[in-house]
Amino acid sequence: MNNDVLLKTLDKQFSLNKETAKVLVVGLGKTGLSVAYYLRQLGIQFAIVDSRDKPPFNDKLLVDMPDIPVFTGGFDAAVFALATHIIVSPGVSMDEPLIKLALARGVYSLSDIDLFACAVDKPVVAITGSNGKSTVTTMLGAMAKTAGKRTAVGGNLGTPALDLLADEVEIYVLELSSFQLERTSQLNAVAATVLNISADHLDRYTSIAAYAEQKRKVYSGSGVMLLNADDPVVIAMYEAGRKVLTFGLEKEADYTVINTSEGKFLALYGRPILAVNELLVAGLHNQSNALAALALGGVLGLSEEAMCEALRHYKGLKHRMQFVANIGGVSWVNDSKATNVGACVAALQGFKNADVVLIAGGDAKGADMSELVPILKENVKALLLIGKDGALIRQVVNDSVPVYDVGTLKKAVKKAAKISQAGDTVLLSPACASLDQFSNYQERGMVFISKVKALGQ
Repeated sequence: MNNDVLLKTLDKQFSLNKETAKVLVVGLGKTGLSVAYYLRQLGIQFAIVDSRDKPPFNDKLLVDMPDIPVFTGGFDAAVFALATHIIVSPGVSMDEPLIKLALARGVYSLSDIDLFACAVDKPVVAITGSNGKSTVTTMLGAMAKTAGKRTAVGGNLGTPALDLLADEVEIYVLELSSFQLERTSQLNAVAATVLNISADHLDRYTSIAAYAEQKRKVYSGSGVMLLNADDPVVIAMYEAGRKVLTFGLEKEADYTVINTSEGKFLALYGRPILAVNELLVAGLHNQSNALAALALGGVLGLSEEAMCEALRHYKGLKHRMQFVANIGGVSWVNDSKATNVGACVAALQGFKNADVVLIAGGDAKGADMSELVPILKENVKALLLIGKDGALIRQVVNDSVPVYDVGTLKKAVKKAAKISQAGDTVLLSPACASLDQFSNYQERGMVFISKVKALGQ
């Protein structure tokens, strides 16, 4: 889409007129930077504000766009007062007082995903959920590329959506967070899914229901709705009159797992497609993820042969059930990406009848940790707690399994090495965010890997 057509669309949808608009971009992280480049390309006047003294991309912006006003170190009411439109980055709460005040006085709010949706003219698949969205997004991206399609993958994962836009792209696969969806109104994906709902981000939402309502926005538009038949919150999102597909392991579904004389198979309407034992990624949750990716790929018209070939070679994501080492018969697994309770539960379900030494803790984000207790009793021989909410987890667990308060990840690895035995698995699956002790879950995972590898030296 050329710029003139796009500007007319933005003017129609948001009264975003190139001559009169004054856009305030709130937040200078990856998303904010991508928005800045995009607005500059369109010739739209904008400024940037960030509460941090030195945002991550402040220096880069000063070099590339020295003429753009950038206000850091807090939110200034005078800056917000000049804005006709605001684009709030996902990391910034819409409950910030100056943002709420701006909206109350009629300032237009839009997102980078809105800008993307107004510009894109190729099929878009949108994927969200509490857990598994990065896995399904990368699985589907691999399927499309194996099928020979020029595919762009990103959004909440990796590359910001606006940076993906290119004439040569044939398919866009977007991972979207609840924070992105809550401020987006223009999305119309050809296929979309909420993979599951579990307690997450309750420091930003008043309830799980409020959180789920934002996730539901991924189904805006007229495309195919892919629903998880095993998740009652997701299945309740069904809309009459829409094309709907289902996937699941427990309930009846279009895409499911069946038993055959040759073993378990991923199947469509009872027809075997791929043997479960051909998947390189382990666990029931990854069987469910593969079913979701197959369903979305089917909507795109990808061949089953290409999709299955991609699944046979898919090795999973770093920091998500990532095998690190086997030391003295003890397996060490990095699942640092498990930043909520549901992700930790899903990880532990993959170790049925196994002895697991679990390392958990961090910033619980207001979540109810009691959901961990049944699976801890079943699969965990010892629980090592780290981070600021370790005491909260201990209180909920109430000694239903042996608990050790170790505080730091370094101490947790040392303690796990002492108490684990051959045949055990030491699993870092924190069920919490990492920001109390680390810059992100990736850093947490890398620290774990380095400490584990040091044990074997």
